[in-house]
Amino acid sequence: MTSPAARNALDLTADLPVPALEDLYRDLHRHPELSGREHRTAARLAERLTEAGYETVDGIGGTGVVGMLRNGDGPTVLLRGDMDALPVAEETGLPYASGTPGVMHACGHDLHVTWLTGAADALAAGRDTWNGTLLVVGQPAEETGEGAAAMVNDGLYKRFPRPDVLLAQHAAPGPAGLYAHSPGLIMSASTDVDIVVHGVGGHGSRPEATVDPVVTAAYIVTRLQTVVSREIAARESAVLTVGRIEAGTRHNIIPSEAHIALNLRTQSAEVRERMLAAIRRIVAGECAAAGCRREPTVTVGGSFPVTVNDADTDRRVAAVHGEVFGAGTVLDFGPVMGSEDFPLLADGGLPYAYWFVTSTPAEVWDAAGSAAGGDLMEQLAAVPSNHSPHFAPDLATVGPGVRTLVSGALEMFAR
Repeated sequence: MTSPAARNALDLTADLPVPALEDLYRDLHRHPELSGREHRTAARLAERLTEAGYETVDGIGGTGVVGMLRNGDGPTVLLRGDMDALPVAEETGLPYASGTPGVMHACGHDLHVTWLTGAADALAAGRDTWNGTLLVVGQPAEETGEGAAAMVNDGLYKRFPRPDVLLAQHAAPGPAGLYAHSPGLIMSASTDVDIVVHGVGGHGSRPEATVDPVVTAAYIVTRLQTVVSREIAARESAVLTVGRIEAGTRHNIIPSEAHIALNLRTQSAEVRERMLAAIRRIVAGECAAAGCRREPTVTVGGSFPVTVNDADTDRRVAAVHGEVFGAGTVLDFGPVMGSEDFPLLADGGLPYAYWFVTSTPAEVWDAAGSAAGGDLMEQLAAVPSNHSPHFAPDLATVGPGVRTLVSGALEMFAR
């Protein structure tokens, strides 16, 4: 026997205008906007919320949008969708591919806005099934980790009621039709680190008169690969990625500086601090060994927090998703190394649930399975992932992604 939340969600989403939502998705995908510049996307979302009867305010935290629907006494539930795209040149070949050179919705945020819009419409139309206040948030600049904090700092919870609970979801690789929940840690922290190696520049024909920062940077990059493999316990999860290394201007000039950019993924503060200490030690040691005349510069930059679901909230949302979509559709594959700034909307520790919606088209998934010879992990690695220039979610997930938000919200209003 299904719960009232599941029954009502199925009723409210039985006649979703899927073709119109697919058109909205194609339009958003064709017009991607980078973090903090989501003006067109925000305007489209604000227009749809206003038409559905929400009190709508835009320009929060830059380009953030909030729609509020008051519907009597009850809890305040916040649904969030992020809006920004990435500096990625699209290679999908889709007829609705990005029309903006070098910018692409390679992480599915266009799908998130589409799901959010559909859920906002359905919940507004079915307000006789719930009581409380619904906040629908279009968040900017998730990719840079700045948008959630910017909205809170711009008075989000002074202009609108503080929510009792927050819900969000993300498109992910995997066979379309699965919903991944974890009642606790689900995403990792991320930390950016910038390193400058200060050498002594000079002519390429006289390296003995220089201190070559390129060679030193190469040693640093190689040695950094031992931080996780030799300094972090096997039971801990951590990733260190060198995302950028830059030095020099011409073939025959030894530069005076080399720049290295790192990204760390960790699931505990202790491991993060241990990795940062190791980085500083390795960088200082290699620069000393090379005879650099200045200490290296190590700057810890932007970061994302860990995403830790409120266990009770997530279990309730997972249960209603299981009722709505059937046995075998909800799974827990544990925490991933990706990162999110969504927890910063939970200002002061508000409870939240965050889950994944798998979105790889069946034909792409099956082809990857044939190539992988039945190895599931190889199959997953073979399909386009988030941030890939080939990332193209299945449009068959448009309706179900609306249904997940609607059912989750109704379950929270029932508390």
